[in-house]
Amino acid sequence: MNNSTKLTVFLLCVAIIGYGCDGQEGSLINERLEDNPLPITEMSPGTADFSNYVSLGNSLTAGYMDGALYTSGQALSIPALLANQLNEVGGTEGFNQPDINSVDGFNTGVTPNPANNITLGRFKLDTGARIPSPTINGELPSLFTGDKTTLQNFGVPGIITGQMLTGATGGPAQGNPAFNALYARFASNPGTSTILGDAIAAQPSFFSLWIGNNDVLGYAVSGASDENLLTDPAIFDQQYEAIIAQLIGNTTADGIVVNIPPFLGLAYFRAVPFQAIPVTRQTQADSINGGYAAYNAGLQAAFTNGAITEAEATRRTITFSLGVNAFVIEDESLTDLSGLGLPSIRQSEQTDLFVLALGSILGTDLGAGVVGVQAAVADQFVLLPSEQQQIEVARAAFNATIAQAVTDNSERLVLYDTNGFVAEGVSSAFLDIFGLSDGVPGVVVNRVELTPDFTPTGVISTDGIHPNPRGNGLIVNDMIQVIEGKFGATIPKVDVLDLPSVTVCAGDCVSQQQ
Repeated sequence: MNNSTKLTVFLLCVAIIGYGCDGQEGSLINERLEDNPLPITEMSPGTADFSNYVSLGNSLTAGYMDGALYTSGQALSIPALLANQLNEVGGTEGFNQPDINSVDGFNTGVTPNPANNITLGRFKLDTGARIPSPTINGELPSLFTGDKTTLQNFGVPGIITGQMLTGATGGPAQGNPAFNALYARFASNPGTSTILGDAIAAQPSFFSLWIGNNDVLGYAVSGASDENLLTDPAIFDQQYEAIIAQLIGNTTADGIVVNIPPFLGLAYFRAVPFQAIPVTRQTQADSINGGYAAYNAGLQAAFTNGAITEAEATRRTITFSLGVNAFVIEDESLTDLSGLGLPSIRQSEQTDLFVLALGSILGTDLGAGVVGVQAAVADQFVLLPSEQQQIEVARAAFNATIAQAVTDNSERLVLYDTNGFVAEGVSSAFLDIFGLSDGVPGVVVNRVELTPDFTPTGVISTDGIHPNPRGNGLIVNDMIQVIEGKFGATIPKVDVLDLPSVTVCAGDCVSQQQ
């Protein structure tokens, strides 16, 4: 019986299984595999030792998503997913994290919380209102009661680089700007131990380090309104080098280091469009424009008197018309005309970015007129082009520090460049998902299109910043490719589509309460 005949019989057995091939299927399959064996990929750690994998970082490492740290988010954190794959090539079963033991967690993205005697938990997607909404079943973080000596995940939401190096991160809380309750809950010795010290005490054989995002992201989230939230590049350089030096000097571990991705492409800064004020009646437009008549006339006078250029006068002129309009924003980069009684305002432009929180107040009347119409959108909700440039300059400086640290320790470290390629000709998931690699936002996995947002097809969680589990899976697969390239390993990839995406409100969200 030649091979083609064997294949025909095999296919017939599959097609009519139970109708005449009973008892023959197994032998036919075995016979075919003997003659035409399937290629087998041997999994291997290469030169790396994954027997004790430890992770260090901030919220992206901790498993924070949807505005909170909660149980299922931790279970599907980037390090937990990576550890599961590393277990196939010499890693140990299980990955010990400081479990939060809370279904919905405590939402740190809403203020105040608690509100109206309700502790707000993670965001979910209200598909009716088409908005993220916090749950009503949140819980304050509790102390970790497990065995601290076996922990492997030292990710702490909200920390900047310097907080990894100081015991103040663990307490005391009062009068301590470095305090972080989510580290204090599992610190080996709160007030004395450090995040970095605890991770080193675990004596990893392999580690991942992803820190530095919050040193610039916090400033961006503030609408670039608080300079204290932007770490000085020189200070960042010192702190980052100290972290690497201690990891290299006090362990024998190899590691993968991750830099700061192009986060201005995130849904948090893209969900609110620059045109968002609908005007449905001409009388409505006339009324709004009448309210700005004196302001517009003042701009023309300022131009006539040489205080501003004609181009600036045109840019600052406020005009509403039928249809969807740009909204009024503050812009401190404009020429100061306060001496003439004119505020520094204009209508939003396509080059402006807006923080997600603006979506909840834009077009509403908070007492001083409708926000974006009579009341200008405040500076903390807007990223002007000049502020975006400032953020990108800082991000580039921090990434240069990270790259240099890896280069200086290249025998043991490898860089996962979220802004470049993970392998020859293969761009990072960040570039793909934001359309920075091919100009088309989104990524296709097994013929399923995944989008850079928090819709049901998206890979971003409902806080607009952190990935959801599918997004985490894409990142982990990038990390695996980088590790394989450096250490000659062969590691199984994560099945991204097998992971959940967004969670939908089911009567448990604030937006659904009467």
